[in-house]
Amino acid sequence: FVLDQGLLRFVRGNELRQVLLTLGVAFFLNDLALVIWGGDSFTVPIPEVLRGGMRVFGTFYPKYRLFVLLMGVLVFIGLWTLLNHTRLGALIRAGVDDAEMVEASGVNIRRVFLFTFLFGSALAGLGGLMGGAFLSLYPSADAEILTFSLAVVIIGGRGSLVGVAVGSLLVGLLNTLGQVMFPELAYFVIFGPMAVLLAFRPLGLFGRAT
Repeated sequence: FVLDQGLLRFVRGNELRQVLLTLGVAFFLNDLALVIWGGDSFTVPIPEVLRGGMRVFGTFYPKYRLFVLLMGVLVFIGLWTLLNHTRLGALIRAGVDDAEMVEASGVNIRRVFLFTFLFGSALAGLGGLMGGAFLSLYPSADAEILTFSLAVVIIGGRGSLVGVAVGSLLVGLLNTLGQVMFPELAYFVIFGPMAVLLAFRPLGLFGRAT
């Protein structure tokens, strides 16, 4: 809330400044956390009920990984329903396309954007909490996750929820393939195909022109 109302409100409409501002704040908070809590890594404990594994179609899978997969599907369905079948979702999409027109119709678009920002931050926190159970949490881990997040959005296409879902699956598969088969070139296995894709589809797989 403080970030949105105190800083981002001055750079609305300028995407480059928004990116630079949020990156700067992220670096500041990362260093602040390092000063306060130190640089030790931390792992979120897995609940007892989700420990161990189970067989699915003859293959053994960890229960917690299946739980994370299920939560991802539920979040996608919830977001898709929100954006496409609710008045709030219509306001969000309209506000992104033409905020001034929505404001002129009597809607407080700033409150809509504030809710969107807070909701997105909450989802990011949920993702960090769930991922912390099998990925070590440490200062600057956010930068590594941010790299994958940008790749997901670029491949899937900005403005497309389906594109983000497809992009996340592709990035996850490419990252795993790279770590297993080409450990020294793990990042290239992701960003190499991404560069080729952008050469033919600059907006990504499902991106739309604005």
